[in-house]
Parts: sequence; structure tokens; C-alpha cells
Amino acid sequence: MSNPSHQAPAPNTPAVLFVCSKNGGKSQLAAGLMNQVANGRVTVYSAGTKPGKSLNPQAVESLTDLGIDISGEHPKPVTGDVLDAVDAVIVLGTEAKLEPREGTRFEVWETDEPSERGIEGMERMRLVRDDIKSRVRKLYEELTAG
Repeated sequence: MSNPSHQAPAPNTPAVLFVCSKNGGKSQLAAGLMNQVANGRVTVYSAGTKPGKSLNPQAVESLTDLGIDISGEHPKPVTGDVLDAVDAVIVLGTEAKLEPREGTRFEVWETDEPSERGIEGMERMRLVRDDIKSRVRKLYEELTAG
């Protein structure tokens, strides 16, 4: 089985970059979810403004629950090349700071933060994942409309 993320994108394939600060949790969740829902119809990147050393194991596990394997991923920095290549930049949470680029869709998603309600661990991560999942579905529909 080939991995759709390693094929050259079709000419009209929209591309999206998901950004968080460490690129170990929320941006990886969003990228994994978009890859699943888009099934190759959107080119997906994720990166961090201050990349960490590894993925958040709970983020990985929460996607495994949905049949999404991101265990081969690693935190990556935001690069100018990727910013030039994408149609949309989605910043997850308010910690990562990034300047919008002219001509590129730019959104900041203030994602659900269950820890503020005393919810921690896998329960927290699944709530964060589900919040991001509903936003990713909407974004996918917008990117592929028309």
C-alpha cells in the first residue's frame, strides 16, 4: 500500500499547514485527521514554531484509536518553503506565534482545553482530538469546494 503523503500532489490539490509551538501534539493531531478525511485530496504539512524533541504519546494514541498511525512523524520547524507551498495556515492554540502571509488563508484555532476544567490524561487528549476533528472536517469541505 502506498503512502499518499509521498506522492506528488495533483496540480489543483489544496495544501494546508497545521502549526503549534512544539509540533508534538495538536498540529500532529490535525495533520493526521486531515490526511484521513482528505485521503490524498489535500496536501498536509505540520510544523512547530519551537519544535520539541518528540511527539506527545497521548496524541499518537488518540489517533491510533481512530485507525490513524502517526508514529513515523517527528516535530519539524516551520520553513519558508512550506509556507510558500500552502494555501492555508492553521495555527492551533495561542502559544505559537506566526505572521500571516499575504494571499494565504490564515486562521488561529483556539482549541478546547479540557485541563482548564480539571480533565487530564487520555480523556483530555480525546476531547482535544474531537474538537480538532470537527474543525478539520469543515476546513476540508472548504478547501475542496468547487
